[in-house]
Amino acid sequence: MKINWGTGIVITIVAFIAFIMYFVVTMSTNHTYSHDLVTEKYYQKELQFQDEIDAIKNLNELKSKVTVQRSETGLKIQLPEDFKNKNIEGNVFLYRPSNKQLDFDIPISTSNTYLLVPEQRLVDGRWNIIVFWTFKNKPYLFKKEIVY
Repeated sequence: MKINWGTGIVITIVAFIAFIMYFVVTMSTNHTYSHDLVTEKYYQKELQFQDEIDAIKNLNELKSKVTVQRSETGLKIQLPEDFKNKNIEGNVFLYRPSNKQLDFDIPISTSNTYLLVPEQRLVDGRWNIIVFWTFKNKPYLFKKEIVY
């Protein structure tokens, strides 16, 4: 049986499509590859995005900024001096992109202008820090990526 150019091209295209489909099926059904979203409520978070922009703008208008420092006892998150001994409400969310089981929330206490995250709660690697607080119904938001 002779194979001409047209038949060879069709066979090549079909083989390439089968090759690609094999990898798509393998990657989507294999449980060793995690396909988690950052949040389960993605579209609801998208609708609140303007609120985040406004909170970041409020933070940028402050004189002093939020600082994040590594110390011997853990991670020290220093709030701006404008909020020292003020009645603020908020929390610090530490997000681990590689493993959602390591994510955790810490409420902000009003006794100090800094928050200490204990060393034993942090695993070496990349962390996203999100600090959100309100003061007199005005929201503030700080985001930073660190490698611990």
